[in-house]
Amino acid sequence: MLQLLLILPLIGSCLLLLIPENSLENKAKIKNIALSVSLINFILSILLWIQFDSNTSDFQFVYEFSKLSFCHLNIGVDGISLYYVLLTTFITPIALISNFDNINKNVKFFVISFLLLETIQIAVFVVLDLFLFYIFFESVLPILFIIIVVYGSGENRIRSALLFFLYTLAGSLFMLLAVLQIYTYIGSTDFILISLSEISLDSQKVLWLGFFLALAVKTPLWPLTGWLYRAHSDAPLAASILLAGTILKFSTYGLLRVLISFLPDATNYFSPFVQTIAIVTLIYASLATIVQQDTKSLIAYSSVCHMAVVVLGLFSNTIQGIEGAILLSLAHGFVSPALFICVGGVIYDRLHTRTIPYIRGLVTTMPIFTILFFVFTLANTGIPLSLNFIGEQMSLIGIWERNPVASALGATGIVFSACYSIYLYNRISYGVYSPHLKPLQDVTRREFNVLIALLIPTVILGIFPNVILDTLHLSVSTLLFNLP
Repeated sequence: MLQLLLILPLIGSCLLLLIPENSLENKAKIKNIALSVSLINFILSILLWIQFDSNTSDFQFVYEFSKLSFCHLNIGVDGISLYYVLLTTFITPIALISNFDNINKNVKFFVISFLLLETIQIAVFVVLDLFLFYIFFESVLPILFIIIVVYGSGENRIRSALLFFLYTLAGSLFMLLAVLQIYTYIGSTDFILISLSEISLDSQKVLWLGFFLALAVKTPLWPLTGWLYRAHSDAPLAASILLAGTILKFSTYGLLRVLISFLPDATNYFSPFVQTIAIVTLIYASLATIVQQDTKSLIAYSSVCHMAVVVLGLFSNTIQGIEGAILLSLAHGFVSPALFICVGGVIYDRLHTRTIPYIRGLVTTMPIFTILFFVFTLANTGIPLSLNFIGEQMSLIGIWERNPVASALGATGIVFSACYSIYLYNRISYGVYSPHLKPLQDVTRREFNVLIALLIPTVILGIFPNVILDTLHLSVSTLLFNLP
């Protein structure tokens, strides 16, 4: 089952290579085949979730491929990685549908890129080898770089793509050095062997810094946030959805799987340092978000704020905090793509601008859009009955048990998020309709279906979070208490 999740997008990509892109009918066929492959993969991941046994913390659906001397692929899922696989297979068709009508040139390359990205992202969450984790962690960079350069908008898209590529690549070089150092210590990069090995505290500190720098860039944490809003602003909508929905979760998963699991002593030692950086990131990004005049930049900076709360929860050293951080990262994977669709899809497709002062009074001609946008804006502020609320509260309560001051400062993010989210919504939805704007069409059926698809899990999982927590609890407990 798990190997099929990895292979199916590759099979779909090979099939698409056989179809010539020489007519509108063939372009439509290419899009439909890619969408069908991604939807089938999502159904397979649901079946994987149904068959998953939540009564054990062991890796399940383990598969080894060792027929090649230079490649030992070992994959499996536990309660932590399962939901990131589900998120990836859910967001990929959403990303493809979001640009369904906008991409009409180089269609084949566009959809094949996203199918390849789906395989790579799933691989990041299921590989059980640290070196392969690094390989797949880095493999998204060249594909996303090309997507931003070729399909992005704006005069600065090449600079934005370069910043994204160089920031992440430079940080990840330290991860590679740390992986190689672990190999010299243990003689293997297998997850199980590393977890059973004892590494001295001094060695753990050095390794921890190498991994943390790479993951801090991907999160991102201050002062390494400069690439994110630029990449979002100039990327096509589908890339922004993927970047916010799943790519940023690489860091969350890496912090859980590598730092907290393999280097627990160093993680405990550096926790006050990380909590301080997370609070600085939260306050800095919140203040920067409030003054943004570009809609996509504003949503991008809000992602930094939410990921800072996730980091606080992860480094709380409590079950409640870590589970809350996982829930908040999943909630961000639903709400942030929805907001990008609202401002970078629905509004931008009609007005071809993202400048906030230019847009106002949309409720006059777009009432359905305004309602959906309002619901997602509230979810972004962490309103009760949304998954964001459960995740934020559990993360802050978890860190309160260890550091009440950090928790109190982290809670300021709730106030800040209300400020910039309601400001954005009120500014573009209400007021006198601009005389310079022609009457705008409300959401299309495609846009409505995509937004509803993202709204359903946000609300249902916010009301019934135990659907996820029951599976998470044993894996997170093992993560904290079964230390080598």
